[in-house]
Amino acid sequence: MHLVTTERAAEIAYADFLKVDIRVGTILTAQAYPEARKPSYKLTIDFGPDIGVKKSAAQITVHYRLDDLVGRQVAAVVNFPPRQIGRFMSEVLTLGFPDTQGEVVLVQPSKATPNGGRLF
Repeated sequence: MHLVTTERAAEIAYADFLKVDIRVGTILTAQAYPEARKPSYKLTIDFGPDIGVKKSAAQITVHYRLDDLVGRQVAAVVNFPPRQIGRFMSEVLTLGFPDTQGEVVLVQPSKATPNGGRLF
């Protein structure tokens, strides 16, 4: 189960929002990650020519099958420092919202958009 909070975050300035670089990318590959402590997949995501292809470990096994992920566009934070997840280096944070059980539902655009587009 994932962290689900109902508390609102503190108010921030627009300049603070701009510090978080959220981009759209297309999943190129999705692999099982059985070595992870919590059920996860290893994703490679194309964020276009300026950012390139990045890796992400994502706990999305409840709602998504590996076969359904390739070609799907997702949103991710691309300017966090890389994070070691077991033996895998996760370079971006793939974003989602919790469902009623606290499981991840991916954030994705409702229409196809160019890889690397920034959220505003």
